[in-house]
Amino acid sequence: MKILVLNSGSSSIKYKLFCSKDYKILFEGIEEEVNDFHQSFENIFSMLLKSKVIKKLEDISCVGHRVVHGGEMFSKPMVVTSKVIKELEKLIVLAPLHNPSNIDGIKIIKEKLPKVKQIVVFDTAFHHTIPKKNFLYPIPIEYYEKHKIRKYGFHGTSVEYVAKQFAKNSGKKLQKLNLIVLHLGNGASITAIKNGKSYDTSMGFTPLEGLMMGTRSGDIDPSIVLYLQDSLNLKINEITNILNKQSGFQGICGQSDLRKILKQNDNSSKLAISMYVDRIRKYLVNYIIKLKEVDGIIFTGGIGENSKIIRDKVCKDLDILLNNSKVVTIKTDEEKNIAEQSYKLINKGKK
Repeated sequence: MKILVLNSGSSSIKYKLFCSKDYKILFEGIEEEVNDFHQSFENIFSMLLKSKVIKKLEDISCVGHRVVHGGEMFSKPMVVTSKVIKELEKLIVLAPLHNPSNIDGIKIIKEKLPKVKQIVVFDTAFHHTIPKKNFLYPIPIEYYEKHKIRKYGFHGTSVEYVAKQFAKNSGKKLQKLNLIVLHLGNGASITAIKNGKSYDTSMGFTPLEGLMMGTRSGDIDPSIVLYLQDSLNLKINEITNILNKQSGFQGICGQSDLRKILKQNDNSSKLAISMYVDRIRKYLVNYIIKLKEVDGIIFTGGIGENSKIIRDKVCKDLDILLNNSKVVTIKTDEEKNIAEQSYKLINKGKK
């Protein structure tokens, strides 16, 4: 069985074609600076056919989609139906940059390959186990009850994958492990896993909350937004752009790529790195205390996997707290996780 996995962003589409036998990647690619999703999908179909790993598009048995936001409704992978699509459209308000492109991908596949089963795997699903005390905000409870304003968490597909890999490598059951996963890339989050389940995570109602990131601010005083609006007469969309696209590393040192920041080695770059590490450590120490016993600290994502400098700075002088915790790097593979979950779902009940 051949499984096509689509990871659609707001302006890019990553795709991988897997063989379900051993989840070997048969073909992969990326469409960047996407303006016309229909044209980009035509390009993907063309590349798959040219690769000769399939003779015709109908050789694809299943298409798995990464969907950023599943809200409270979706806590596990789902087979795509008309009802599921309608529910996803209702969630656009929670992820206006990503869910529309995820839905576009589903609809295009449905037009092109109407008989192929499609599966949606949600970035928020792994975090559905977070207890109420950790996902509620200390604002009037009616905003949660009526409008579902709460912490949802993101990077769940990646976090789940590396947690499973840690369990496999250690020869232990995931359900018996306490782990902390640091997914550090242009977007960054940290997740506390208790007995194999997400217990708390840094990203919240949106991916803006939490750690300082490439272009996102992470945690700030909410009153800053009101000040920018009232005193500087900035509009909400301008403030949203500032916090999501002009902040983080970009805001402090004018560069969002850590590799270039490390090479610059000037005062603003050193300041940005110091702020970044400090905010990671604040969450890390908090989660160590919450979990009490931690079996493993996992670094993943582009920065987490490749920057020893950052890993060393984050873990410096934490020996007493880390105790016997294994500190490891594990390469994430969201697409493989999606392929595995898609195959498992469509074959559920089959012998």
